[in-house]
Amino acid sequence: MKKIKQLLSFFKKSVFEKNLVLLIGYTTNNLLLFQTALNHRSVKEHPTENNERLEFLGDAIISSVVADYLFKKYPYKGEGFLTEMRSKMVNRQQLNHIAIQMGLKRLTKFNKLDGGLKTSQIFGNTLEALVGAIYLDKKYEFTKKWIVNKMIQPYLFMDELELIDINIKNKIIGWALKQGKQVDFVLAGEQLEGRRRLFTINVVLDGEVIASQKGYTKKDASQMAAQKAIETLGL
Repeated sequence: MKKIKQLLSFFKKSVFEKNLVLLIGYTTNNLLLFQTALNHRSVKEHPTENNERLEFLGDAIISSVVADYLFKKYPYKGEGFLTEMRSKMVNRQQLNHIAIQMGLKRLTKFNKLDGGLKTSQIFGNTLEALVGAIYLDKKYEFTKKWIVNKMIQPYLFMDELELIDINIKNKIIGWALKQGKQVDFVLAGEQLEGRRRLFTINVVLDGEVIASQKGYTKKDASQMAAQKAIETLGL
């Protein structure tokens, strides 16, 4: 009987409410909070209506939960290993990938006429904002379990992450040296997206641009550009 009532209640909800329940796994009465979490600055400019403040909050919470998770999972590993693993788990590219896999690209409200936004990292930002909203709605312990159950366990495989060389940039530089080629990482552009700077880094091999990527730090943009260059070159 209880399940029937839950189903009837679900079918009475709006499309947004249904999609939200499927995304976060529970019903909330704080719909405005979650609508704000899904609003990119390109559609809502005021800080109280877009997700930038929630993104700031969610970023800190995800980092905290991941640090706690790694500290307990690897009791005999040093600070350097733990820091590197956390970087692999919460870097902008990784969070963007998780967000898209979760279906956030479909739910995020952004200016779809801006072609650059479709391929940028705004969906990872939306994921951070979503976590911020869940924290305000359900407090820390619930949010901690949500991050572990909905983000870490389904999408982040520790055995694979351990094997990844986080400094991909050094890999392509080393390859170029062995091949007698000149590779440079060039800052090709810098723009403001909301209140944050977005950097464009080009990978230039013997004077030819072979990869270009954007990121909110030069380091993130360089790493993503290096990864793209490695894929282009088939290394």
